[in-house]
Amino acid sequence: MGALPGTTGRRRIYLMRHGFVDYTSPEVRAAQDPTIAYLTERGRDEARAAGIALSEVSLDAAFHTGLRRTQETAEIVLSEHELETPELEKESRFQELRSGQYIDFKSAEHLAATMTFQFEQAGKPGATFLDGGEKFSDAMERIEDGLKGLLSRPGWASALLVAHEVVNRMILAWAIGAPLGSSAGFEQDTGCINIIDFDLVPDEVGNTRIERAMIKAVNLTPANYLKNGMNLRSLEAIFTRAEA
Repeated sequence: MGALPGTTGRRRIYLMRHGFVDYTSPEVRAAQDPTIAYLTERGRDEARAAGIALSEVSLDAAFHTGLRRTQETAEIVLSEHELETPELEKESRFQELRSGQYIDFKSAEHLAATMTFQFEQAGKPGATFLDGGEKFSDAMERIEDGLKGLLSRPGWASALLVAHEVVNRMILAWAIGAPLGSSAGFEQDTGCINIIDFDLVPDEVGNTRIERAMIKAVNLTPANYLKNGMNLRSLEAIFTRAEA
């Protein structure tokens, strides 16, 4: 099955958020499609800092979500690795929630406020990510399915997963058995690293089940560990201080 040294059935996921992007770039605004956003120079710097922080960590598997910003981040992180790196794979079940209407915002501040408060609605019945978007509850089903699928794969002990803000928030809430609405309380700065351990035990039919999950670290930002000057929520920083 694979397990962390000194344990019999424990696995670790280094869960990252992609680096800084510009959701207000001319390309994104013209397409009204945030999925095409890519890393800025700041985002690449954040990914390099995370890669250096993880450079001596033994990784057996590595995943991105299929969106350009997570793939770019994962590639940069792995390029800084001092050890042999695994093949980078796509796992689309961890893609960011499919948003509804990408509003024609009046200002960057208006968009930041609108997007930030989407998280606060996550636990309400039928709540979606923007009007007409994916339901938070539906997204949680695919994310949970992705986690169980990843953890059931044989032959690894430590994995890198580069995903997205809302997805990471929901994974962290799920890991501690908290309701979906509590995901709003887990801030995820761009380029951050979370560390989650999972204890796995055999079930009655010879497969494995998740006995418990333990959060070892949340929202570590190697580019600025003490978050000096990082006084905005991540989306406020992206939408009000967007880079070219």
